[in-house]
Amino acid sequence: MTLLVHTYVYDADGKRDFLEDPEYADTMAGFESTRSRLWGSEAIRDLGARFFPQLDGSDLYVEPEEVDDFLAECEVIRPHFDRLGELSGYGADYITARFDNIVAAAVRAKAEGGGVIVW
Repeated sequence: MTLLVHTYVYDADGKRDFLEDPEYADTMAGFESTRSRLWGSEAIRDLGARFFPQLDGSDLYVEPEEVDDFLAECEVIRPHFDRLGELSGYGADYITARFDNIVAAAVRAKAEGGGVIVW
């Protein structure tokens, strides 16, 4: 299985309305195994992450009012890809590509007043 990242807004009834996302490759957020080996790892937690570790055991929902905090967390994590790659077994290039997809989704969500789901 593959983790995907998508953006959404809430409709008038309070239901998630998924936005048009880019091509399939740009919605990839990792393999299912990255839930625990990368995004939910101790190394990510040691960086102070609170959003990404949620993927270890469940899907990640970043609500519209949390997007700025999520983007701030992303900037804290970004300089550590080499170390995260060493510890997780995924290369820094792999991490960069998946991470950039997640950040791009968060930027799209912010522009639309929406949120992000990684599932």
